[in-house]
Amino acid sequence: MMKLNAKSLLTTSILAATCSTSVIASEQLSVVGSWSGLPLHKQYEQPFWNDVVPADSKGEFEVALTTHDQMGIGGGDVFRMLGDGVFDVGMTVADYAVADAPELEGLDVPLLATTASQAKAIVEAARPMIDDIYKDTFNAKVLGVAPYPPQVVFCNAPVKTLDDLAGLKIRASGRMTAKFLEALDAQSVNISFGEVPGALQRGVIDCAVTGSGSGYSAGWWEVTTHLMTLPLGGWDPVVTAINLDKWNDLSKADQDFIQTSVTTKLEAPAWASAQDALAEDVACLTGNGSCSKGDKRSLVLVEPSAADVQKAKDILTNKVLPEWAERAGKSWAVRWNDSVGKVAGLQIPVQ
Repeated sequence: MMKLNAKSLLTTSILAATCSTSVIASEQLSVVGSWSGLPLHKQYEQPFWNDVVPADSKGEFEVALTTHDQMGIGGGDVFRMLGDGVFDVGMTVADYAVADAPELEGLDVPLLATTASQAKAIVEAARPMIDDIYKDTFNAKVLGVAPYPPQVVFCNAPVKTLDDLAGLKIRASGRMTAKFLEALDAQSVNISFGEVPGALQRGVIDCAVTGSGSGYSAGWWEVTTHLMTLPLGGWDPVVTAINLDKWNDLSKADQDFIQTSVTTKLEAPAWASAQDALAEDVACLTGNGSCSKGDKRSLVLVEPSAADVQKAKDILTNKVLPEWAERAGKSWAVRWNDSVGKVAGLQIPVQ
């Protein structure tokens, strides 16, 4: 019943936005973006769909944009509803969809990339797999994949090393991160992004994993004391996809316009700013460096040691990735080895 209400509310919102315009464009696009309050949506998704697409198409495309949190839609429902044709374009974190497609976990493996360029190379290697997953599972065509900054650890507890996370209750940013935390002897807790500040404040959890910029924008510095910059949650890529039936209904010229626009004016700028954004986010959260986003905060900066990095990679290689291969299946593990694994320099034992 709740899902039906969400669909009705979304449809009503899109119709209202469409009817409020005075010009009838040749193509209407109903678009659901990622978290409304976070930098990826505010800096990239919102201006792209509201301004760039209508302007560059000279009115050929008219867009009604909302976000899944504004509509009360769970992150895990976005691509299901996209496949059903409730809206035309959906954007959200790929990890939200792993309940329907466990093979998608292989897109964002913790600790494989410590720089934006490395993360981009991994995503590009994974794109053929991502395309197949979205086509077969969600009746959708992938248009682009953009990053959040690396998913770091905010703690309301005195932590100095990776070992200090053992025994703590930690909100993970995705299933692979949750498995990693469990292998570290921490307790992984499933809490939505919006519920994290209250959970930290009440002691329901001790730490939480999210992007540095997301944590800054959402005020997590108010309820935590320490920031561990080891990227335990990967880069939490956000997939932009269009309903496959809608895509097939577009002319070749319109398909080319949408694809080129997403690639060059949404995806590329988000990747280009990712590395510098991380450095400034950490500065804003800890007070160590220049911050143009607002007031500096004073979280204790916990940088990983060589021993922390080695331990994390050992857990990843010996436990987390082999367990994922069992969930996803041998064929996906082989595809991962031949693509992402080659770029990352890791291979999953496949029996």
